[in-house]
Amino acid sequence: MNFETVRMKIPQDSNVILGMSHFIKTAEDLYEAIAGTAPRSRFGIAFSEASGPCLVRCEGNDPELIDAAKEAALGLGCGHTFVVLIRDAFPINVLNAIKAVQEVCGIFCATANPLEVVVAETEQGRGIMGVIDGSSPKGAETASDVSDRRGMLRKFGYKL
Repeated sequence: MNFETVRMKIPQDSNVILGMSHFIKTAEDLYEAIAGTAPRSRFGIAFSEASGPCLVRCEGNDPELIDAAKEAALGLGCGHTFVVLIRDAFPINVLNAIKAVQEVCGIFCATANPLEVVVAETEQGRGIMGVIDGSSPKGAETASDVSDRRGMLRKFGYKL
């Protein structure tokens, strides 16, 4: 078995949601979940089949994000995984809808941070072992940091 890290290319002003699913209708079902939950968002979806023709299936409403999701999925080369790239919404706006899609097995991450994916490769294929999301902690927050965090959440409208 060989391990490698694959750095995800996340387009500017977008977030990525990386997950695992198990059925060919994933791309269409994710489209419906996102469009129904965040109708003003722009997004691209790519789902990598793990059997049959083993194609990357793509959906979305933004050509740039669809293409970037497709390239990310091809770069990972892992079956039964999906990549969602989204703008004009945060992952928190769509994660519950995505997790409720019946063929979705799990979510590896949802982030706008620099992202590396740890991939294992065997004779059979490739699979995601985990992710490295952003940077390591540099310390604990101070009272000023708490105030800044709370202010940011209120600015975005997540807290009153």
